[in-house]
Amino acid sequence: MRIIINEDERGFLFKNGIYRRMLKPGKHQVRKYSGETYARISTAAPIDVPNADIEVLLRDKEFADSVAIADVPDGFIAIHMEDKRIAGTLQPGKYCFWNCFRKHSFKLIDISVAEITDMPPEHLMALPSRLYSRIEVPEGETGLLFIDGKFERQLSSGCYYFWNNIQNIACKNVDLRAQLLDITGQEILTADKVSLRINFVCTYRIIDAVKIVSEIKDYKSQIYTTTQLALREYVGRFRLDELLEQKDAIASFVLRQLQLKQDSLFVEFSDAGLKDVILPGEIRDIMNTVLVAEKNAQANIIARREEIASTRSLLNTAKLMEENATLYKLKELEYLEKICEKVGSISVGGGNILNELRRILSTR
Repeated sequence: MRIIINEDERGFLFKNGIYRRMLKPGKHQVRKYSGETYARISTAAPIDVPNADIEVLLRDKEFADSVAIADVPDGFIAIHMEDKRIAGTLQPGKYCFWNCFRKHSFKLIDISVAEITDMPPEHLMALPSRLYSRIEVPEGETGLLFIDGKFERQLSSGCYYFWNNIQNIACKNVDLRAQLLDITGQEILTADKVSLRINFVCTYRIIDAVKIVSEIKDYKSQIYTTTQLALREYVGRFRLDELLEQKDAIASFVLRQLQLKQDSLFVEFSDAGLKDVILPGEIRDIMNTVLVAEKNAQANIIARREEIASTRSLLNTAKLMEENATLYKLKELEYLEKICEKVGSISVGGGNILNELRRILSTR
């Protein structure tokens, strides 16, 4: 039987199930009557000869010189390169590729070490994404790396890559920048049982990210509760009137209380401030009424003071006019002049009195 092996193929000749030789491209004679059989495979695919062990084929020097062997042990993967370009990855096992038209090479990667440090990101991007994980730590934060639930180390800002092997990789990002805690609508009773709603803010910064995560279950809730209790402690000491008189002292008291506990919370408190004190509706109405009454009383006092001053001025003028007849006469003329300016004209018996008065006054 005559067979033809194409240029992109290779053949394997067997006799009575025993491998004899490799068949190169061209015409070949296969004597089936004498027990010869053959197999034909493409050179574009990994070598897999039906019913033949690769180790048996490798005994043939001509075959062994024509192929590239990749032997990937457990705990490793191999980066498969074709003509110096990444063609894929190989899991543990033995692989055989034709070196006829393409040059194959392999790079073993130890995936028992979780972090990828010996591959540039552009090479990683050519690999299937299921093989690795990407962890990003933003600027101003620190990453806490956990392997199989155990803290490994802190990661500074940047990108990190890890193999998806049997180890469980997790990262928790912690913000190290100054953070604002806003406590809104806290209903607190004063010493005289008046319910107030208070809005309060404070600023803090985490100083030990590892301890705050490992020793405090929910550090944000803990900081919130600590601030809330300090606020209640101060407000509950005073009556409403006393509290309103010294409300500016609330922030400084709460800040001092927080700074006493900051070491156990692994944070640093830098500032605190009172935003609003909201009174109940009925208390607000009463205080508005009191305020209006106070302002009215102040207005009345001012009016009485001005009235007394005006009366005292009139009394002083009267005393001067009583003691000085000329001054009295000048005052009469002054008022008479004002009257003349206001009245248009007065005629008696055909004469104009106002004109006569103006003439007399101007002569004087």
